[in-house]
Amino acid sequence: MTDDRRTYSSTLVDAEAERSRGRHVCVVDGDGFSKLLRGRPAPCLELRRARTGRVRPVAAATTEAHVLGGPLRVRRTGQRASGDLSLDLSRLDEATAAHEATVGALIAYLSRQGIQACTYASGAPEFDAGWSHGEDVFVAEVKSLTGAREDQQIRLGVGQILDYAQQLRSAFPSTVIHPVLVLEKRPSAARWTELANSVGLRLTWAPDFSGI
Repeated sequence: MTDDRRTYSSTLVDAEAERSRGRHVCVVDGDGFSKLLRGRPAPCLELRRARTGRVRPVAAATTEAHVLGGPLRVRRTGQRASGDLSLDLSRLDEATAAHEATVGALIAYLSRQGIQACTYASGAPEFDAGWSHGEDVFVAEVKSLTGAREDQQIRLGVGQILDYAQQLRSAFPSTVIHPVLVLEKRPSAARWTELANSVGLRLTWAPDFSGI
């Protein structure tokens, strides 16, 4: 494909001008556009002006961009027709719906604080939600407590998010990573808060999300 009228170049110049006025314009390349079409996050590219005056998009060179991806979205959940399987698929759907409802509530809570919830970046551990506050980066695992044993779900969540946080700290030693375990509701046992505090983990739950 050719661009004889330099429409692409002029569009980048316009985007750079809007950014200089304090308005954020998200720029993605062909690979990023393909990711968006597949429902995946795409990185927002920086714009750099060469000596020739030409504006070109480049990947952002910040640490945060390698940890956090694009805006987090709530996924659609559906109902499956249950048969004679020993696995209760209707309860599995119920738990999935509870998980996504908790994700949606977290997105709304952070938005009210002026914070955008993000997904994980390409190559980063697949945490459920992430956000930044100043130079600090928070990564969260979300666990529903519907249709499953509470202690089993919380133990699984603790292990997952501590593992993700350790991977990110090793990859980005100059970035402060805060692991967060987000639950669908308050756990019935108070001991989980004590456990979380003892390992440097923030434990919170819907609908108030206190402590984050």
